[in-house]
Amino acid sequence: MAVAIARRVAQERGLGDIDVTSAGTSAWEGAPASDGALLVGIEQQLDISDHRSRQLSRELITAHDVILAMGPHHLERIVALGGPDKAHLLTDFASRGRSQRTISDPMGSGLEVYRATFEELDREIRRAFDRIVAERTPDRP
Repeated sequence: MAVAIARRVAQERGLGDIDVTSAGTSAWEGAPASDGALLVGIEQQLDISDHRSRQLSRELITAHDVILAMGPHHLERIVALGGPDKAHLLTDFASRGRSQRTISDPMGSGLEVYRATFEELDREIRRAFDRIVAERTPDRP
């Protein structure tokens, strides 16, 4: 859900130069989005039926400038794979260091939990984009 939200926000703000991708710290390579995520995506007019999970790797970390994690265990894995200067909790990045709140993974939960997680992700991702846009300079995208 997070990558679909981020892509939507980037498109809404005309930020076509931002590459948004997703990877998990314990993902089953090639697995589709969960039924809960698919249903909430449909409710929110986001088609995530093409999503396939992939494992976080050093190559992905090297290829990206900012890596946002939902929880501290994800953050630890990113740091261990070589991304300490790029890695942030999503809530911490979005609040400019004023929140260390974890966003729970709704996997295996009911539809209401997926809906709540979607709303939280949408709010925090929009705030993260606010920061990204504010920190851009004309000579440094």
